[in-house]
Amino acid sequence: MHAINIPIRSLMPELTDAVEYMPMPREMNTFEMPRLPEPGPGNDMEGARNVLARFLSGMESWLADGGALPALDLAGLPAEQLRVLNETLGEGEVSAIVDAAHEVRVQETVFSGVWREQHLRGNHLLHDFLLAAPIPPMVVARAREGASPKLRPLALPAGAMNVPALVNELQEAMDRAGPDMPAHVINLTLLPLSPEDAAHIDAVLDGGTVVVLSRGFGNCRISSTAARHVWRVQYFNNMQTLMLNTIEVTTMPEVAVAAHEDLLETSTRLAELVQWMGESLISG
Repeated sequence: MHAINIPIRSLMPELTDAVEYMPMPREMNTFEMPRLPEPGPGNDMEGARNVLARFLSGMESWLADGGALPALDLAGLPAEQLRVLNETLGEGEVSAIVDAAHEVRVQETVFSGVWREQHLRGNHLLHDFLLAAPIPPMVVARAREGASPKLRPLALPAGAMNVPALVNELQEAMDRAGPDMPAHVINLTLLPLSPEDAAHIDAVLDGGTVVVLSRGFGNCRISSTAARHVWRVQYFNNMQTLMLNTIEVTTMPEVAVAAHEDLLETSTRLAELVQWMGESLISG
């Protein structure tokens, strides 16, 4: 018996071009306990530790019993203490710029839910608050104060297709919006909007006072609008390609907010940091 070679040919056509996929975010930030500076001239470790211990005490009381948010104004602290605090607190994933009577810069520390809120007039630092909160109340308050409860009434452009229904949906969601209502999300990426539709919704919503940036997984830009409770939320990959373009009707988009579980974990980590600083002082 002789073996017979039978050629096997694929019935599938050969691919002439490789399939290309949109680049996805490649990095995710994870918590890492900050390094402590060496105690010595120029670094007041003991003073910085005492500031953090006082802040931690207020945070633990707030988490247990509620009440006023824990906040300390670091403006006016000796430079030797502030240097240590800046190094140990670092910069986290979320930052914001608020358009108010004076410039306000908000930066989350490496500890989720612990924020630096700096108020500036020109080059003069008015306040440098260290506070714990899901999001600094100033961000939510300013976005609300600068916005209208009704959408800006603009004449529909020629060529409008889906924007009339979109405007009606937005206004109905705004009328229902409140602290206890779930976010109403409109995914513009999936909507068949004409260029006239897109330009019209931009004009209706233009004029927000708050911009929040979140760098947790890729980059997310969250912008308040001229309409109360209405936010533009845009997700970009590491190549700065727009991947998801949404409108959220809510008090504050969840992507910018520290969860209660995060705050509890932060309290534990801060306690470890304060203890670590104390041990460093003893060993030093």
